[in-house]
Amino acid sequence: MTQPPSQQPPQGGFGAPQEPPQGTPQPPPPHGQPPQTPPPAQPPQMPAAAPQPPPGQPGYGYPQAPGQAPGQATGPYAQQPGPYGQQPGPYGQQPGPYGQQPGPYGQQTQPGYGYPQQQYPGAPVPGGPMGPGGSAGPGGGNPFKGKPAMIIGAAVTALLVIGGVVFATSGGSDDGKKPIAKKSTDAGPSASPTVDEGDGNGDGREVDDDLNAGRKPGEAKVLWLQTNDVDLPRNGADVYGPWIVGDTVVKGMYRTVSGYSAADGKRKWTLPLPADLCAAPTQPTADGKLVIGVKDSTKDSADCALLQMIDLNTGKAGWKKTVEKSSTWDLMSDIGLAISGDTVTVGRTSNSNGYRVSDGKELFGKPEGNCQPFAFAGGPKLIAAASCRTDDIENPQHQIQEIDPVTGKPKWTYKPARGWEINKVYSVSPLVVSLTQEKDGKQEKWSILAIKENGTLRSQLVGDEEDKFSPNCGGGFAIFGEELEGCTGVAADANTFYMATEDDSSGGSRTNKVVAFNLNTGKPKWKAAAPAERVMTPLRMEGGNVLLYLEASYDKGGAIATLAPTGGAPTVVLQHPESTTGIESTFYSSKIAYAGGRSFILSGRVSAGSDKEEKEQKTMMVFGK
Repeated sequence: MTQPPSQQPPQGGFGAPQEPPQGTPQPPPPHGQPPQTPPPAQPPQMPAAAPQPPPGQPGYGYPQAPGQAPGQATGPYAQQPGPYGQQPGPYGQQPGPYGQQPGPYGQQTQPGYGYPQQQYPGAPVPGGPMGPGGSAGPGGGNPFKGKPAMIIGAAVTALLVIGGVVFATSGGSDDGKKPIAKKSTDAGPSASPTVDEGDGNGDGREVDDDLNAGRKPGEAKVLWLQTNDVDLPRNGADVYGPWIVGDTVVKGMYRTVSGYSAADGKRKWTLPLPADLCAAPTQPTADGKLVIGVKDSTKDSADCALLQMIDLNTGKAGWKKTVEKSSTWDLMSDIGLAISGDTVTVGRTSNSNGYRVSDGKELFGKPEGNCQPFAFAGGPKLIAAASCRTDDIENPQHQIQEIDPVTGKPKWTYKPARGWEINKVYSVSPLVVSLTQEKDGKQEKWSILAIKENGTLRSQLVGDEEDKFSPNCGGGFAIFGEELEGCTGVAADANTFYMATEDDSSGGSRTNKVVAFNLNTGKPKWKAAAPAERVMTPLRMEGGNVLLYLEASYDKGGAIATLAPTGGAPTVVLQHPESTTGIESTFYSSKIAYAGGRSFILSGRVSAGSDKEEKEQKTMMVFGK
């Protein structure tokens, strides 16, 4: 199945930010005007505890804490939001609109297949939008335009690589075997491969032919190609992962989690689940432990309330427990999971919990006070996005915190100006956050902020007016929940943030570039163009360089490449064969991973019109030397 075209984000550009008057936080400039720089942050303060809402009532819409003036950012490191004009998610939507539904965190719903999708907002600095420059954030645009990019719609693409974080794996040897497309079984690839009959849904070639027959010198080998072996519901299912641990690549879909040999695709283990897989972190613990969310029944009204720990090395199930609802407004239909150290967090509307991954012990729950965490980003640090009770649901107050993963207590708190919502964390260390601002239920502005180790503002990104950006933040289709992590198209090292522009076909062929921003100043350092007629996507940092995926074009296979921290032309490290371009291009909402010298391409969602077509869907393709 081919990938649907992405939504076109609104125009906008980066420009030199203007200096706003000091004092009360100023609202971001209207569309068409350059963004303002945030006013100086206030000295750190201990936030005053505010009364909790009455039992059974939602967290939004309640009066602010006494002494807080409407529209004024308060608390430690109070700042105004930066207006990075936000545009609709640039990544084309999957079948079915995964539109967001209205909820406390600004999600909306669109008609269609009915799979709600998360929005990917940019985080404004208190008082300043992303510079002029392109379309806005989550979905495409330029948060750095002098004019905040306007977000025309709330729907965001679901192409996000959920399992973009990859772990080292051992390389495989060249044994001369000819890989063929096949189904995976407990003992290995199926002996009875299916055949693509050329019905327009595939590449028109037999599934069991030699995929390396047309390989040219210097091109990687196809190590294995997998077709779907899971009986799916009528509307299909999302794919979770990949998670790569040692020489095992793991993915989850519907009611199973399976591990495969990265070298040859043979299935090592499969763990059946009692109900639908409904949530998963971007990455496991350092020793390969993962905690997933499973629905508590097979009914349509089931909640995503069951936690299951899995050892990805062996496929063995560990502890499991049900997350108990604390109130009527503790909505468990959609949760977001994140892992930091030996802690897994469960974020959702009006509540949050932290559990020890190793034994399932609850470490912390809902904190006291006016502001409640609703989503987390993990990795080397644990970052939380929180929402505070306000007197106006249309003018929310968010804040971002670094959380102690053992106690759940915040180490510091940064509060942007009223009206700005935290929707994505592009990098945990260094911390780079995306925020958006809504109007009439639609994301209208986008901002990206860099935060220092002590929780104070480092910079607000400001870019060139002609650039549009499209971080890929698809993945979970939460209604009320929110996943902060998992975006591709972005990467960061200690002092630089790298972000891909939206692909441009105005010259007759699709291409784009990567823009590097100085995290200390927020200004662009350099721009690197993709090879002719190619589109490149940053995946993460690798050995001091930016690791990229070069998309397959009509006459050239995809590739894994690196980009030096000084810019220039990308260097290809693994060139996929041209002969299999037709297959590589058919992966729907593809997820890309690279580890141990191998590249992995997975479909982000699997669905078909019939059982026969369902079994012919290609789900994973692996390349190596």
